[in-house]
Amino acid sequence: MTAKDIIEKYISFFEKRGHKRIPNASLVPENDPTTLFTSSGMQPLVPYLLGEPHPSGKRLVNVQNSFRAQDIDEIGDNRHTTFFRMLGNWSLDDYFKKEQLPWFFELLTKELGLSPKKLYVTVFEGNKDVPKDSESANIWKEIFESVGLDPKERISYYGVDKNWWSRAGVPENMPANEPGGPDSEVFYDFGTPHDKKFGEKCHPNCNCGRFLEIGNSVFMEYQKQKDGSFKKLPQKNVDFGGGLERLLAAVENKSDMFQTSLFSPIIKAIGQHTDATYKNHSKQIRIIADHFIAGILIASNGVSPSNKEQGYILRRLLRRGFENLHNLGGNNIVPIVESIIDQYKETDPNLVKNFEKVKYTILEEEKAYLETLENAKSFIRKKYGTRVGGELKGVVEISAQDAFQLYSTHGLFPTQIENLGFIFDKQAFAQEMEKHQELSRKGSGQKFKGGLADHSEKTIMGHTATHLMHQAIRDILGNHVYQTGSNITTKRIRFDFNYDKKLTDDEIKKVEDTVNEKINENLKVHFEMMPLKKAKEIGAIGLFDEKYQENVKVYFIGDYSKEFCGGPHVDFTSKLKQFKIIKQDNIGKGQRRLYSIAG
Repeated sequence: MTAKDIIEKYISFFEKRGHKRIPNASLVPENDPTTLFTSSGMQPLVPYLLGEPHPSGKRLVNVQNSFRAQDIDEIGDNRHTTFFRMLGNWSLDDYFKKEQLPWFFELLTKELGLSPKKLYVTVFEGNKDVPKDSESANIWKEIFESVGLDPKERISYYGVDKNWWSRAGVPENMPANEPGGPDSEVFYDFGTPHDKKFGEKCHPNCNCGRFLEIGNSVFMEYQKQKDGSFKKLPQKNVDFGGGLERLLAAVENKSDMFQTSLFSPIIKAIGQHTDATYKNHSKQIRIIADHFIAGILIASNGVSPSNKEQGYILRRLLRRGFENLHNLGGNNIVPIVESIIDQYKETDPNLVKNFEKVKYTILEEEKAYLETLENAKSFIRKKYGTRVGGELKGVVEISAQDAFQLYSTHGLFPTQIENLGFIFDKQAFAQEMEKHQELSRKGSGQKFKGGLADHSEKTIMGHTATHLMHQAIRDILGNHVYQTGSNITTKRIRFDFNYDKKLTDDEIKKVEDTVNEKINENLKVHFEMMPLKKAKEIGAIGLFDEKYQENVKVYFIGDYSKEFCGGPHVDFTSKLKQFKIIKQDNIGKGQRRLYSIAG
């Protein structure tokens, strides 16, 4: 059974149970300033988990490309990846625990062929705010008894650090208004002998390698309040996520995910183009595979390496990949890129279309990386060589401050600095890093406040202003112009569109005047649910039109604007007060970017 087979079986299973398949959202989020990448299937669905009606109804299913930067430092073991495909199904105030848990068990045992004897589960033990999840435990008890297994050996209880889910993590880290809830996780038992260095007794969350989490049913029915307490949401939600790569490992009974049929051709390509074997260099080869898989998918979404935001993460991935590749004697990344695209093209066909662009991005970054290494060596030779009367020889000890400059200015990570032959006080380096991160936290605190898609008043105003600006630009420049991207924060609106010339001052003023005119007219803003065909017939416009299926939500601003959108928006345009364009940029390839403010 291939990864594609698992996707098809999973989608079909839930479609037969009344679920509508929704599209895979962009790996780089749209209109969400709080996060750099889509990290789970629920992320684009937050408004619907909070009560907005979804165009496709109350039962949804999909496979979502996801990336989690926080896992970068864990890459190298046999079960963590930064990029993964998340199989997800949702109930938006429809079914709940008594349907979800038996369905997932049936999927695993009947559709994917896993033995019930290999499955163990965990449930929430409760805390001061939320009671013990006895309901889930009782459902699992009945399920295991029905297949002749003792539930006492199969069900374990854990606290908020293991069996609570929200995007911000444990309850104390959740900002006000964020939804979350207890979850029930399913683990696959590989039968690996327990290593007592991980504890006297083995259990599902043990790190010895015996167990692997393969699915998590979150019962999202709580919302954190400003005073730190929790209240129940107006609706009960099921938010299930199962990593495709982990499910494949279970189906193939491979405790090392990188030895499954999805990864093994990539691992083989790395071995053929380096001086290393997987047996002797598994950690480095896993890093190479993971980082270039993630890098290719991110680059295919239009991100270029840089020193900030998504571009910085892409640069970090590629450079760490290059470091390990070169250390293993590899000097040709192209065959490895080709093997990755060949493995992922069936589920991500855009990789084939974007192959040349992705390859160019990676090769240019490799060139920049090699130049960085030379610049770093030159910096150290110039500074330290004079102290010893000439050329540096052997291992050179440098100051933690200089090591941090190599990191912050030249983009070298500590391991790369050491590989160049430079040693430094790691504790002092960590202190320099902490100072730097504290300044980053202060500078970005407003941007990332909230942890979830920002629904503040200013951001909602910006969202509505974007619709007015989109229509005004088309009125002035022509209907061939359309939005290609946007990012809205409490500080400003960023709007990207296809146009190959700089807007004149007169054109900028016309856009501003048109939007302000519609604000002053105090137009009513509302949405209607309708079939996609009808929405197109009435001339509704929208970003990434091919994503929408069957019934869609169209927002109307008076008779002026009709646009596909999930919301939220103000109810009348006068609440925007005023609109001003503050900057325009050329972002290349016939694309322009406008920055504006509303309010």
